[in-house]
Amino acid sequence: MNALEKYFTENTGRLIHKWKHYFEIYDRHFSRFRGTDVHVMEFGVFQGGSLQMWKHYFGPNCKIFGVDINPHSKQFEEDQIKVIIGDQEDREFLKSLAEKTPRIDILIDDGGHRMTQQINTFEELFHRIDENGVYLCEDLHTSYWRKYGGGYKKRDTFIEYSKNFIDYINAWHSTQQDRLSVSEFTKTVHSLHYYDSILAIEKRPIEKPYTLMTGIPATIPEYHPPKKSLLKRLKG
Repeated sequence: MNALEKYFTENTGRLIHKWKHYFEIYDRHFSRFRGTDVHVMEFGVFQGGSLQMWKHYFGPNCKIFGVDINPHSKQFEEDQIKVIIGDQEDREFLKSLAEKTPRIDILIDDGGHRMTQQINTFEELFHRIDENGVYLCEDLHTSYWRKYGGGYKKRDTFIEYSKNFIDYINAWHSTQQDRLSVSEFTKTVHSLHYYDSILAIEKRPIEKPYTLMTGIPATIPEYHPPKKSLLKRLKG
């Protein structure tokens, strides 16, 4: 049991609602930030419990920014925790968040979970995350739930939208640059991590990949594969 799950299990503070398997994923991607002056932005304040959990986990130098549409969420502000009120689906509001926060090292999307909310948040804020930061969108199972705008293989779900990211990080190797070219995403994303209901994206400045060879080359006789007709006679 890692420190986050231990805190959650023993929690006697404000209410926290999380899937149990999330804690291993959080710790895997967030542990390197513990004890630093990390800036964390979480969409979805609920009852403020997770904001306190992040504050405890990351330590006395962290800054936590909670974002929620409910104005009553302001009551959960405290030392190291600031709550910003606004509509996650509103692109202008999302753009304004960058001006209200010094920087974003970790962005956790646990907000409204609707497709437009998740996509708008990614498009407006991903490029604002620090070059070595982490973007984590959770509760992606709503991409399969119709009441959230989801549906299996439905074109405009966040799951289908994010599948394009796999092409983007491999764009260095595209021989069809008119269709798939190296982008800012290609140059700034180190890895994509898909889990049950979660996508975590780790950022890092990326240079064009290249191959190397080391060691002493062996002398290998030239090989000529048998012609197909000969192979057929041998098998016959």
